[in-house]
Amino acid sequence: MKSSFLFALVLVSTGSLAQVKQTETVQQAWFGYFNQTRFSNKWGSWTDLHLRTKEDFVSGLSQSILRFGLTYYLNDDTKLTAGYAYVSHYPADNHKNVTMPEHRPWQQIQWHSKYSKLRLMQWFRLEERFRRKILNDDELAEGYNFNFRLRYNFFFMVPLSKNKFQPKSLSFVVNDEVHINFGKEIVYNYFDQNRFFLGFAYHVNKHDNLQFGYMNVFQQLAAGNKYRSNHVARVFYFHNLDLRKKTDQNLK
Repeated sequence: MKSSFLFALVLVSTGSLAQVKQTETVQQAWFGYFNQTRFSNKWGSWTDLHLRTKEDFVSGLSQSILRFGLTYYLNDDTKLTAGYAYVSHYPADNHKNVTMPEHRPWQQIQWHSKYSKLRLMQWFRLEERFRRKILNDDELAEGYNFNFRLRYNFFFMVPLSKNKFQPKSLSFVVNDEVHINFGKEIVYNYFDQNRFFLGFAYHVNKHDNLQFGYMNVFQQLAAGNKYRSNHVARVFYFHNLDLRKKTDQNLK
């Protein structure tokens, strides 16, 4: 009898939670520029810049990110990167007239797998997020909210042209990235968000490509029972430089 009562209570509670769950829908545009430059067999740099609109694809900015790092190459396909990102969270519901800054150190391991008809990339990234506290709609408070975030990114690219991955060819792209929060200040939203992308890559040359397509960002907000589904038009440019060739030529 007691077990039956507990089981019924769980069902009722689950149903109640489902009823109060709130999901808002937003349409955004995300623009990004990525640069990876290799200086030597072991060392390189990472830089990426982002601009994200607020809603309806064009109505103001919600966020900008400047991220850079130093990369150590374990080999041609595996590398370690550590760096810093500065994030501007532009005025929103709980800070309508002030921009909230965020300082974000980060560490990452990234590896590539290359096949004749497939390019595969994965990474794990750890972030330490220091977000400035908000006093009210017009003022920032002293101090920062802090939490860790772990990200896993899975990306693969399939050629659509006979001249596979060559300049002026086109590829199909699938990308999924899950974000997990943890730390003392996280109460409800250990799951932060998932980003699922479908699109295309235009190979500008052997090292650069322009990616464009649709991304859905499904995010659980800090309140726990509130979620956001972002329908995103995403355009990213990937710019890769290898300076070792110039160095080798100078040595000859």
